[in-house]
Amino acid sequence: MNLFPELKKKYTKETMNAREAQRLAEFIAFGPVIFQTARIMLKLGIMDMIRNSENGLTIEEVANKANISTYAAKCLLEASLCIGTVLIDPQTDKFTISKTGWFLINDPATRVNIDFNHDVNYLGWFNLEESLLEGKPVGLKTLGDWPTVYEGLSSLPKHIQDSWFGFDHFYSDNSFDQALEIVFGNNPGTLLDVGGNTGRWALRCVDYDKDVNVTILDLPQQIGMMKENIKGHNGAERIDGLGINLLDETSEMPSDRKFEAIWMSQFLDCFSEDQIVSILRRAAKVMDKNSQLYIMETLWDRQRFEPAALCLTLTSLYFTAIANGNSKMYHSEDMERLVKEAGLEIETIHDYLGQGHSIMVCKLK
Repeated sequence: MNLFPELKKKYTKETMNAREAQRLAEFIAFGPVIFQTARIMLKLGIMDMIRNSENGLTIEEVANKANISTYAAKCLLEASLCIGTVLIDPQTDKFTISKTGWFLINDPATRVNIDFNHDVNYLGWFNLEESLLEGKPVGLKTLGDWPTVYEGLSSLPKHIQDSWFGFDHFYSDNSFDQALEIVFGNNPGTLLDVGGNTGRWALRCVDYDKDVNVTILDLPQQIGMMKENIKGHNGAERIDGLGINLLDETSEMPSDRKFEAIWMSQFLDCFSEDQIVSILRRAAKVMDKNSQLYIMETLWDRQRFEPAALCLTLTSLYFTAIANGNSKMYHSEDMERLVKEAGLEIETIHDYLGQGHSIMVCKLK
């Protein structure tokens, strides 16, 4: 199994002593309440209050500032102390922020992940076992009655939509600047954005290159959201949309026009291996020897830092329980195999883009 260096250090040999391993086991056992304690400490502003205090705060001071009971403050702070997000001065009984607490407050990826897991996934995780055994997103019923979450995105309550799109956009948007340089290094005049969602990438493309024309391919509901989202933006007249469901094997990509570049960002992770091969084969049909297909994914084995791999492999289980029941964040060896099975070959792979993306640049064999 391919693993980038920091992952290899972490995942190929034991790094904890027995007590550390035992503590982690209990951390896992109490995982749900640990998550909620940390989330509530952030939501009520207690973490910020402690960080902004000169020498820390006592339980009573936290209770007064947060307008909660002393009992609630004591429960939250004592739990947070044992979780590791705050520290205590035994002489003054004042709590201060730990390094872990600092990351909870300041790391934008952590905050996005917390909102995503609480608003979108938390209730559905209860059905993870059924989802794994049945191969369908049993936990999706906590959000609505759709075959996959994608059909329901436009119907979700606003706070859940905000957390879903916040998660999706945070990771992709952080890679766009580098991705634009890679894609437009070949000066494509036409680009097919497969799974273009709300049109954020397309808008960046038409802003970056004043001559490019972009066609977004996505579900009909998503095309409707996209058209509303791009209204009034510069270059919007050079973006059009085509609503199709690529899960339907008879749905073909448009062959009535030539696309010099085909773009798939955080798209193929939404499908099973068989579905990925089918989609890539259909993409290959509208390519010629000069076309290039760009696949941007957060491949979990190609991460610079280990925490990213942790986030990605656990996000796979969101796909299992909530999104569609059969997709995941892929290992690069799996994605390379699927690309080749579809009749394509990889010219190069660009790593370390944004928050851990890689771009596979593919062409016809």
